[in-house]
Order: sequence, then C-alpha cells, then structure tokens
Amino acid sequence: MTADQIRDMIAAGLLCEHITLNGDGRHWFTTIVSPAFEGKRAIQRHQMVYATLGEKMKTDEVHALSIKAYTPAEWAALPQ
Repeated sequence: MTADQIRDMIAAGLLCEHITLNGDGRHWFTTIVSPAFEGKRAIQRHQMVYATLGEKMKTDEVHALSIKAYTPAEWAALPQ
C-alpha cells in the first residue's frame, strides 16, 4: 500500500484535524490529531486507528504502524 492509500483510509474512518504518514512501504509512522480521541487512553486511540485499516492490518498489507495520537488540545500544547 502507498502512503496516500493508508492516509485516505484513516481519514475516511476517523475525523482528523491533522495527519502525517511516512514510511518505507512496510513500516509506517503516523501522527494523527482528532477530537475523537478526547477521553480515550492511548490503547483505545490506537485501536480506533487500526479499525480504519480493517483487514489491511490483518493481511500484512500494512505490516507495522507506529502511531502518535493526540487530541486537538494536546497537539496545541506541544512545542511546534
């Protein structure tokens, strides 16, 4: 899968204010900012992102995905 395909799948399944995705075709790194993460623990946030990719995670089309998931307030508080 390409970065654009993965980014589009995540954005289609999760309201994102910001999303970046980088990788080598097998190992991906993403930063996502979503109001949907409010009140969720890190594992819940990751599960929400994995759910947008569905079977792609299970069939190894997306081999590894490292996720940084922030609420808009958390993102705004980070040094930019």
